Amino acid sequence: MTSTLASVAAFAALDAPAASDPIGLPTTLPLLPAESGVEQAVGTLEALAVLAFVVVGVFFVGVGTLGLLRLPNVYNRMHATSKATTLGAGMICVGGWIYFGYDGDALLSLVTVLFLFLTAPTGAHMISRAAQRMGVPFEEDVNWPGRTDETPEQPAEGDD
Repeated sequence: MTSTLASVAAFAALDAPAASDPIGLPTTLPLLPAESGVEQAVGTLEALAVLAFVVVGVFFVGVGTLGLLRLPNVYNRMHATSKATTLGAGMICVGGWIYFGYDGDALLSLVTVLFLFLTAPTGAHMISRAAQRMGVPFEEDVNWPGRTDETPEQPAEGDD
């Protein structure tokens, strides 16, 4: 009897007008009863997507943090933190966007991602230029590719 009343109440909600935002657009469309397997599957997929984005994002932030702690000079540290942390924080924000919905305040997560992708590379470039102009030396044992490379020795005749 209770399940019948719940089913009747769920289908009665279908006839109720949809909630609307201040402009008058519907924000919810009650198309399926609350106990529907489709809604449960969509909820499970969203939860798995949020989990995947947050776990991968935390991994990249952790790698950037390890790079900051372990790498030898300012250029290497800047490279590790700007690349890994930007990607990690961006993925965490996308996970938050999926978790909190696709409109309203959740859009701030996407604005944050856009802001990070625009400012982090610019900031890293400015830090590296400032360090180079201040005379911070590069790592001594690094061979940078380019025109200054010596040509490799040619193998002797008969050597393969």
